[in-house]
Formats: sequence, C-alpha cells, structure tokens
Amino acid sequence: MTSASDPVSLAAPATAHHYARLVLRRVTLLAALGVLLALSVAVDVSLGPARYALGDVFRTILFPAQADLQMRVVVWDIRMPMALMAVTVGGCLSLAGAQMQTILANPLASPFTLGLSAAASFGAALAMVLGVALVPGALMLMVPLNAFAMAMATAFLIYGLSSMRGVTTETIILLGIALVFTFNAALALLEYFASEQALAAVVFWTMGSLTKATWTKVAVTAAILLICTPLFARRAWALTAIRMGETRAAAMGVPVRRLRLETLLLVSLLAAVPVSFVGTIGFIGIVGPHLARLLLGEDQRFFLPGSILSGALILSATSVLSKVLLPGAVLPIGVITALVGVPFFAILIFTHGRRKW
Repeated sequence: MTSASDPVSLAAPATAHHYARLVLRRVTLLAALGVLLALSVAVDVSLGPARYALGDVFRTILFPAQADLQMRVVVWDIRMPMALMAVTVGGCLSLAGAQMQTILANPLASPFTLGLSAAASFGAALAMVLGVALVPGALMLMVPLNAFAMAMATAFLIYGLSSMRGVTTETIILLGIALVFTFNAALALLEYFASEQALAAVVFWTMGSLTKATWTKVAVTAAILLICTPLFARRAWALTAIRMGETRAAAMGVPVRRLRLETLLLVSLLAAVPVSFVGTIGFIGIVGPHLARLLLGEDQRFFLPGSILSGALILSATSVLSKVLLPGAVLPIGVITALVGVPFFAILIFTHGRRKW
C-alpha cells in the first residue's frame, strides 16, 4: 500500500494535470485557428471592385434580411461562394495531404506531389481539347468528371504498385513525381495541338481559380469533407498508432493494409472532387498538415481538425492575397499557392535529408 508521500502516488495527479493543460492548449489553438478563419473569410468577402467595411459584411452575413439589396446580392450571390469554396477546398486538400503523410510516413506526400492533381488536369484537358468523356452520358459535367476519373484511376494505380512486395514509401513518392512529369508532358502535348480557345481554357484551369465557384460546388465539396472527416475520426487511434511504424502498429492490432487502402480511397475522393471544380492548386496538402503538426502534434484527435482548419485558413488567406496583390485584378490562386509552397517544399526536402521524420 502506497503512502500519500509516495512518488508513484504523486506522479499520477501531476501527469493528469499536465495532460489537462496540454489538451486545453490544443483546444485553444484550434479555437484560435477557427477565429482567424472566420476573420479571413470576412476580409475575403469585403474585397472586390466595391469594397465594404468588415462591420457591414458581418451584419450582411448574420442578418441578410436587414441588409441593403445590392450589398446582399454581392455578398451572398457573388462573393460568399468564392470565399467558402476556398475554405472547403483548402480543408479537403489539407486533410488529404495529412492522411497521405500519415499512411506513407513521408512529409513530402500530398495529392500534388503524388500526381493526383496532375492527373486531374490531364483529364480535364482531354474534355476541353479533344471532347473526350471518360464518364459517358454526362456532357454538361464532362470537365469535372474527367478530372475526377483520372485522379481516382491514378490513386488506384499508386495503391496497386504500393502493395507490391519490396516497395517502400520512398519508392511511392518517386513514383508520384514520375506521374507528375508524365501527366504534365501529356498535357503539354494536348496544349500544342489545341485551338486558341481550348488552349486558353486549359491554361486558365491548370492555374487554379475560385472565380467559377457556385453554391452547388460549395455544397458538394463541403459534403465530401463532412463525410470523410468522421470516417477518419473513427480511425484516429489506428492512424496515430501507424505513425509509430507499421510493425508496431500491427503488433497493437491495427490492420495496416486495410487501413492504408481505406485511407487512400478517402484521400483520393478528398483530392479529386475539389481539383475537378477549381483546377490545380498545389502545396496546400503539404503546408496545411505541417502547420497543424507544428501547433498540435501527432495526436489525430487534434491533428485532424487542425489540418482542416490550417488548410482552409491558408487558402482563404491566399484568396485575399489574390485580390490585393494587383489592384483591379484577381490573380489565379494556384499561382500564389505555388509561390508560397515551393520555398516550403525545398525547406522540407533539406530538413528531411538531415533528420528522420
């Protein structure tokens, strides 16, 4: 029987207190990310040819019936779909990148670096340049459906090759890079033979843009995010365990092979749907998860929502930058994310080469 002064009996309350403080800190950080995201969305909505004060924007969002008709139409029908599209797309891509990094144990894994985005671009270009429909019977949605079909096919190819004996996570990353170059070369060939009108459409699509966002597209991407997030949350313990290594996770009862397949399918869905709507937007799937990991650690209970909020915040802030960098014009958002992401990607490569992730 231990006494009250026994170090063992004193350690438990101290450990519990430390854990409670850690949880409180992480919850506070998640709340702060949420507040910053709400503020970024409001700023995004306020910017445009006609600029509005933040107070008026908040009132129009919260009480649309009391707002001026013109302002209500501009805020709710034109700018809100674009602002919320940035949130949902950023959340989807960041969550996809976070779980890719988890199951592949590689900090460079993301939908962009594994070729899913390049595959989607090539699928969309097939529709724009050649009029080829990979999914028959849906001519009105030929471009997004082609992008989705090519991204999913690439995901299955990656999974099939990753299941082969002797294939490591580094090999999968190299395969993804090879796929990126392959699809980019095929895309360039299509652009070479394209008409001027088709070429302009392909180039605009591959730059990534939120300008064609609609409430329907926002609803679809939000639905994908809302469906996939609980599925990942149910596997939070297993996903956290797999970060300690496949052997240790398997010893703890985690079905590693099945978990990797399920995660890759969900990740492909998260990446393919947003890209099919807004075009190629790179590096959100790398930067968002790493920001969340830096703030919240590896515990999936906090890392999961943190990745969603981080990606949504980064893309929302990028949308703001696209409107203020060049007054009177809205720059393609994919260009800005690339300018921000390339230096970060280079830092990751050099850092990963010096220490084990």
